[in-house]
Amino acid sequence: MTDTVAVADWQAWQRSWDRQQEWYLPDREERFRVMLDAVEAIVGPEPRILDLACGTGSISDRALRRFPGATSTGVDLDPALLTIARGHFAAEPRAEFVTADLRDPGWTERLPHRAYDAVLTATALHWLRSDELRVLYGQIAGVVREGGVFLNADHMPDPATPRLNAADHAYQEARRTRARAEGSQDWADWWRTAARDEVLAGPVAERFTIFGNPADGDHADGETQSVAWHVGALREGGFGEARAVWCSPSDAMVLGLK
Repeated sequence: MTDTVAVADWQAWQRSWDRQQEWYLPDREERFRVMLDAVEAIVGPEPRILDLACGTGSISDRALRRFPGATSTGVDLDPALLTIARGHFAAEPRAEFVTADLRDPGWTERLPHRAYDAVLTATALHWLRSDELRVLYGQIAGVVREGGVFLNADHMPDPATPRLNAADHAYQEARRTRARAEGSQDWADWWRTAARDEVLAGPVAERFTIFGNPADGDHADGETQSVAWHVGALREGGFGEARAVWCSPSDAMVLGLK
């Protein structure tokens, strides 16, 4: 009698992650398109990419499909999401992944390359406190080559428009309620499903030890700032030009040009 070895369908896990994220961000693909348009416009169609706080590698997945000559280094601390990323890209020689804590002053020493054409991140850095993000922007400027680009798409609410913010919040809550009634998973549901998976249960348990259980709320230390704050922090961090290149009522994408 032989033992049965559990095998995960990494592509299915990648798709389920994307669907869960789209429950929160219905314009997620649009921001990815704008991000990659900017990359191609500034550094060309064969970029060396650093996918920062990469999660399951959603940015890398889209970048490598769009740019056959691209390579990508994904960096994250989450063992469960990195397990999915490494499984999903197991047959892709253009992608590699590094475990690192972006709050560690020496995280850049773990990277396989000293400089990148493009550093990209989405819906991740709001996990950091503002003082930590300001430091990180300076470190990112140190790994972007001269003429290279950094793009961050994330929650960047504008405190000067409270009525618009309230209306958008109410609209998005109603949309998510409808989607939930149709069977969509939210953040906590997705993690509960992953924790029950035979292959992912171990990495998920490790993830809960590092970040806490999503059911209990695990964004407690994070902070959001306005577009103006991000633009100022990027300039102070060493980018010669910085501005917003995409926005919705609650989110935006800022670009820093080295």
